[in-house]
Amino acid sequence: MRATCSRRLAAVTRPTRFEHYRYLGDKRKQVVYDLDTDDPDAHEAIGELLASERFLAFSPDTLDEARNRGYRPHRSAVGADDRG
Repeated sequence: MRATCSRRLAAVTRPTRFEHYRYLGDKRKQVVYDLDTDDPDAHEAIGELLASERFLAFSPDTLDEARNRGYRPHRSAVGADDRG
């Protein structure tokens, strides 16, 4: 019988009216997060960001647009556009 991993990462709950966005920016730190990441550190930071209500979305919803607005990608979002 195969052993299975009992540790699961909880999905990031997307804020109301932002459920169709992938990238969320932190207005306080000028950092953008990928909501589809599996990184537990990013999940913790995103949870804190959502609680603070100091976030924004980008249109178009890309890392390039976030960079155009002066946001730097969190380490878990680097290369995220390449994943498709």
